[in-house]
Formats: sequence, C-alpha cells, structure tokens
Amino acid sequence: MLLLETIRVALGALRQNLLRSMLTMLGIIIGVGAVISMDALGNGAKASIEERITKLGTTLLQIDAARVAQGGVAISGAVRLTEKDAQFLLAHSRMLSEILPQQDRDLQVTWRNHNVRAQITGAASNFLTVRRYELDAGRFFTSLEGVARKKLAVLGADAVTNLGFNSPEGALGEYVRIAGQQFLVVGTLKAKGSTGGFGEPDGQIVIPFETGRFRLFGTPYINDLFVTASREDSVPEAIAETEVLLRKSHRIRPERPSDFRIRSSEEFLNTLSETTQTFTLLLAGIASVSLLVGGIGIMNIMLVSVTERTREIGIRKALGATRRVILVQFLSEAVVLCIIGGAVGAAVGISAAAIFKQTMGWKTAAGLDMVLIAVLFSASIGVLFGVWPAMRAASLDPIEALRYE
Repeated sequence: MLLLETIRVALGALRQNLLRSMLTMLGIIIGVGAVISMDALGNGAKASIEERITKLGTTLLQIDAARVAQGGVAISGAVRLTEKDAQFLLAHSRMLSEILPQQDRDLQVTWRNHNVRAQITGAASNFLTVRRYELDAGRFFTSLEGVARKKLAVLGADAVTNLGFNSPEGALGEYVRIAGQQFLVVGTLKAKGSTGGFGEPDGQIVIPFETGRFRLFGTPYINDLFVTASREDSVPEAIAETEVLLRKSHRIRPERPSDFRIRSSEEFLNTLSETTQTFTLLLAGIASVSLLVGGIGIMNIMLVSVTERTREIGIRKALGATRRVILVQFLSEAVVLCIIGGAVGAAVGISAAAIFKQTMGWKTAAGLDMVLIAVLFSASIGVLFGVWPAMRAASLDPIEALRYE
C-alpha cells in the first residue's frame, strides 16, 4: 500500500505541472515516434523487395558471362555464352525444367511521330513462363514463328505508353519500326514493375530470338541465359549442376576460374534485404538519439523539480518518510513521464507510417515487437535518467531542507 501511495503522490505532482510534464515528454514522444516510423518504413521496403523478387520466380537462375582475370589482369576476348551453351544444358541437365537464351540491345524505335530508345529483347517462345510475365492483350509469338524469323513484337507496359498508343489493345496490329525495320505488334505485357537485380524494365520490346540474332543484332553471343530449377528445394543442386555443365561446355580446366556467373533470385533477395536492414538500423539509430535527448531533458526537469520541492521533501522526511520512499516517488515520476511519452510516441509513429502509406504510396509495416521495445526502452530511459535526481532528493538533509526558501 505504501508503494501505491507513493506512486499516487508522484502522479499528483505531475498533474500539478501538467504543461511542463507534457513539454518534458516531447523528446521521448519524438524519439519513439521516429524509431517506430523508420522501422515501419524499413519493414515495408523489405516486404516490397520480397514481393518483387517473388515475381521473378524463386526457382529462376540468371547466367551471364564474367570477365576472366589472370595475374590480376582481365583477359580480353574471354569466352562468352552462346546458344550452344543453352543447347548443351538442355541436352544434359536433369535439374533444370526451362532454359531461355536471351539477347538484348538498346535500339531506336519509332511509331508515327513517336521516337524512343528502348531495350529490344530477343527471346524464345517460353519467355512468359520463365520470366513470369503475363499478357495484357493479344498473344505471344510461337516457336515456329521464331524459327521462321518472323518480325513480330510484344510490347512491355511502359513501351505501349512511350510509343503513344492509347491502350494495350490499340497497339495490336500496328507496325513499329525497330532500327529501321518494321515489326508487327502481336501482343502487350502486363506491368511488372522493377524487380531489382534482374533488371527487366516494363519498357522493353520482346521479339523472337532468331529474328533478333540474324536480323537485328548480328551476333551469336547471348547476354543472359535464364534457367529454372525443377523444384524450389533443388535450387542449390541446380546451381551446382549448371556450373559443372557449363565448365564442361567451355572446356575449363579444374584450376581455372569460371568465365560465367550464376545468380539466383534468393541471392538478390538476401543482398537487398541486408542493405535495407542496414539503412533501417542506421535511421533507427539516428532517431534513437532523440530518446537520449529526451532522457537528458527529463533529468534536467527532475533536478529542477527537486530544487523547487526541497521544502516539501523536508516536511515529508520530518513526518517519517524514509529515503527509500522519496527515491521511489521521484523515480516514479520520471518513469511515468517516459512510459506515457513512449505510448504517445508509439501512436505517433504508427500514425506517421499510415500517413506515409496513404499520401505517398510507400509500403509500411509497423511491427508490434518494435512498439514494445520502444516503449520498454523509453521506460528504461526514465529509470536511467531519473536515478540521479531521485537519489539527490532522497539524500537531502531534512533540517537543511526545512530551512530552504
């Protein structure tokens, strides 16, 4: 009962100086609010990255050529990927379900009075399956049309807008000129958004692989080789098998490094998640400085309160209050200030995250664990910065305190 009475007296003292108490809590409110809102933005960014990487397919692997270094110097004219590599994988692999060789160049594209530079992607007919794209209108070209080197084009979502078409359906049947050659638009793709690591913009225009190779690009080398593992749990084995087969295809000796690199969507996810987490921790660390500033403000106000209430402390001690009672009273005031400030700050942080989501379209995810941590941390700030003023109040000599004017 004595503890409850002491806490009641502490709350009464805070109510007597309500405006000062609210201003004292302001630093804690700002600090907790900033930490929670930054954490919500970081969690939202991570969730957005995971969603975008998932669009690629968790079993998708990207293989591209890498420079080979010898003696610290890059070897020019290093072996590059060709369609023969794709055929070799197709003939010998047991862990891969789909193989997609891809060539791409940035070329000039015109339609009527619209003139843009876009990425032209030469790909096989399994492009939609491997790259997880969906048709918005029309159709995709067939394998037979690819073998026949038909001049057909499928426009990405942004390419439709960039070339001035009113709608995806309005682009069908139109002819666009790519590097001076006319291509018939047979389909359009749904918007996919940026997926980070694999770098396929919605502004690309997809044409048959053989058409691009022989009519536009004029090279046997492919820019990327996309493959999919047969199962998600077999991705590591698929990577190992692919590396062994490609080294065999390129006749690379065991002591020599590979002249290609294999990347998975999981690798991009881990890299981007680590980067996002680093920035989130950095921002949260900066925001937590406000908590320390708020704690210093509380300590300062509590010291002022001890000085103002010196005579009151003397009277209470004269009436039998122990050092422990005085210590608990002033420590309770500091802790209550921080807990209330932490709770209000949590509400402010969650509200700020919701405002960011509504007004700016940012993806946010406020975690309950961070809210609890922030509130508990603010309470510990109250204990940490309230101990000294409380000990100072408890150590006052009652006779000297009663003489204080």
